[in-house]
Amino acid sequence: MRRARKETFTAEEAGRVDRIASSHMPRSVFSQEGVEILVGGCAVKKSHKVKVGDEVSVSWSEEVMDSLEGEDIKLDVLYEDEAILVVDKPAGMVVHPGAGNWSGTLVNALLYRYGDDFSTSDEDEEGDLQRPGIVHRLDKDTSGVMVIARTGQAHRELCRQFAEHTNEKVYIAVAKGRFTKRRGTVEKNIMRDPKDRKRFTVTDDPKKGKSAVTHYTVLHQTDDLAFLRIRIETGRTHQIRVHMKSLGHPILGDPIYSRPDSSWPDVGLCLHALKLSFDHPVSGVRMSFTAPLPQRIREVVRLMRGLPRSPEGRG
Repeated sequence: MRRARKETFTAEEAGRVDRIASSHMPRSVFSQEGVEILVGGCAVKKSHKVKVGDEVSVSWSEEVMDSLEGEDIKLDVLYEDEAILVVDKPAGMVVHPGAGNWSGTLVNALLYRYGDDFSTSDEDEEGDLQRPGIVHRLDKDTSGVMVIARTGQAHRELCRQFAEHTNEKVYIAVAKGRFTKRRGTVEKNIMRDPKDRKRFTVTDDPKKGKSAVTHYTVLHQTDDLAFLRIRIETGRTHQIRVHMKSLGHPILGDPIYSRPDSSWPDVGLCLHALKLSFDHPVSGVRMSFTAPLPQRIREVVRLMRGLPRSPEGRG
């Protein structure tokens, strides 16, 4: 079923209305069709610039489940307090329920861990029944650090930090091909591929897509693979995968943007969210969390360095 949602607030700073609004609601709202944005009662585009004091109203609809249930799924917890939970999400786990993935998700695990009360963003708010506590997401096949909000206050504050890019996100990846430079930056807008709605692509048209910035450093290079450290300033869907593909260096094991390669073990997508830094939503203290490099990527790196496969990697 679909549920109508509406959020009204007064702008406390000037800027694009979608950026200002993203601290009050999921940024993904603005990629949906049928979203209506009113400023002072007049319909505007998401690129409209608001002034301090403008009244903003955003209306949209979303698909939700009538009976989303908690599931006893083990989580690799890196940190937990009354406001936040930080986990190391495994590859293969979907973050939130959606078409074809109504169970076995991170959200199902969170509902089991915290109960039905966790499905609301605050005591006096209806909340998001489909994405309780979810501030950001990782693709199904990407592993690594994620922070989850446990209260409405924490959710709003963390959403603000992600929208304003004051946090730091560092990834590790294995990409195909030989890089000519040890360091580089990709700064290209990302948009949906007009030929395939499940894919994304880069565009040189500044009026299309969303801005995205990716910095990379080559840590180790062979003739046909590169071990990379990647820092992203933005958090667009498939950003690293699309930017690396645009350079001619798709991520090894990428089922969407790369072709299968029998030269290396089939270990899945070699992309891992290594480190996440942000200000605690209550105390304001800067915090950093690291998720150890998973076995699937360590195995490829060992082979890149000419080392034999580890005992746990055999079989």
